[in-house]
Amino acid sequence: MIFRMGEFFNGPGGLAYGAKMAAITDRSGEEYKVEHVWANDIDESACATYKHNILKNHQEAIVYNQPVQELNIHELADIDAFSFGFPCNDYSIVGEQRGMTGDYGPLYTYGVKVINYHNPKFFIAENVGGLQSANEGKAFINILRDLASAGRGYNLTPHLYKFEEYGVPQARHRIIIVGIRKDLGLDFKIPVPTHSGNFVTAREAIENPPIPDDAFNHEFTKHSDKVIQMLNHIPPGENAWYEGVPEHLRLKVKGAKLSQIYKRLHPNKPSYTVTGSGGGGTHVYHWAEPRALTNRERARLQTFPDTFEFLGKKEKVRQQIGMAVPPQGSKVIFEAIFKTFAGMEYDALEQSDWWKGLGIDFETETQLSLKV
Repeated sequence: MIFRMGEFFNGPGGLAYGAKMAAITDRSGEEYKVEHVWANDIDESACATYKHNILKNHQEAIVYNQPVQELNIHELADIDAFSFGFPCNDYSIVGEQRGMTGDYGPLYTYGVKVINYHNPKFFIAENVGGLQSANEGKAFINILRDLASAGRGYNLTPHLYKFEEYGVPQARHRIIIVGIRKDLGLDFKIPVPTHSGNFVTAREAIENPPIPDDAFNHEFTKHSDKVIQMLNHIPPGENAWYEGVPEHLRLKVKGAKLSQIYKRLHPNKPSYTVTGSGGGGTHVYHWAEPRALTNRERARLQTFPDTFEFLGKKEKVRQQIGMAVPPQGSKVIFEAIFKTFAGMEYDALEQSDWWKGLGIDFETETQLSLKV
């Protein structure tokens, strides 16, 4: 069974690469996998990276490099599967959390339009954990309601995935909503974490195996003498606000002090969250060397293989890596979806503990049948 897949907000292809790795074969020898048909993103560099890595063997597939608002959804090729990591800018707890009132918050509705028109067998929607609290939780409820009632109707299984529990060497938490068309009568379950208490560390990800000096996207950042001196006073796992930093090297910052500013990795723990935006101090810093990680090292923390080549200028590459879904996390979810369609058993959670304590009665508030 080959699922013809379309994608919005494709970025460099984290979701898509994970989907490609997730192909399975059932007992009768039938293969379940995706074939990428079309994708869309507003960022030119991300589209180039996606074409280069995801579609290089699919000459007929198309990447539309334009605002999603300008696409004619009726002219897009037929699909069986759909994925969209709709922009998180207005839902991230790092930002203002404007939610539906922001410029990016309503963009998920274009994904709903695709589902309405194409009625794919399944879809995956992805966003940051802050989605649950934007607009006092109302944004999340609206999104769930719209997705469940789209097209012929979908059974939803939303969950806050902590990707470090699935082999990603990074504390990266993302809400993933899996929707399977109701008329198919299939029951998707959340796959059991594979690495609980046995996390892959930053050191393992970056040093095993060593990155060749001539690896793609492995350019080093030039730092000022002051930054190098400051980093030399910050122990692994600590940040710019560490009290051992001499006064003359301290940052002069008023107001909120973000914990990841000039934060050095702890070699024996997963990395903190890799981000794609922000200036100096947000690039993720080596535990032993007084420097920022290279883009190749950052890509390893995101579980992109060294053969995955990001295109564009250095800062554009940094942005692509930081905004992507870790392919290893995507692979786990797509494998579970394929096994659901194949009727194959897999280790799954009986329910999502994430819902406990949120104080929202989703059955009542949304009038939906959600897997909780």
